[in-house]
Amino acid sequence: MTSFKYHLNQEKIELLASDWIGLERVLVNDKIVSTKVNFGQRSTHKIELKNGKPCRLQLLIDPQTEQLTCRLYKQNEFIASLKQGKQSLLSSKTFFEASIMLACMSSLGLYWLS
Repeated sequence: MTSFKYHLNQEKIELLASDWIGLERVLVNDKIVSTKVNFGQRSTHKIELKNGKPCRLQLLIDPQTEQLTCRLYKQNEFIASLKQGKQSLLSSKTFFEASIMLACMSSLGLYWLS
């Protein structure tokens, strides 16, 4: 799971994106305000802040560097950009693969014992 966190006008904005199942969630002050499933190179979440101002989050993957970028816009004005590199994505992939391997081995062990 990849996470991008912003603090904007005393509001905590967080975008969570699964590296494997494509689930993306945007939370404002720990409440889910947008959810979608995306397997593409880019996605956009449009939300409204507590003060009624529109806010947009863009999630982009650069195919050359495999770097994941989250851009934040408030009223169509660029506010911030956070990036996570290939190493972060690879460590998440390794953890996921190890979890699957452990689950498969446990299932086989239970099968052989029964």
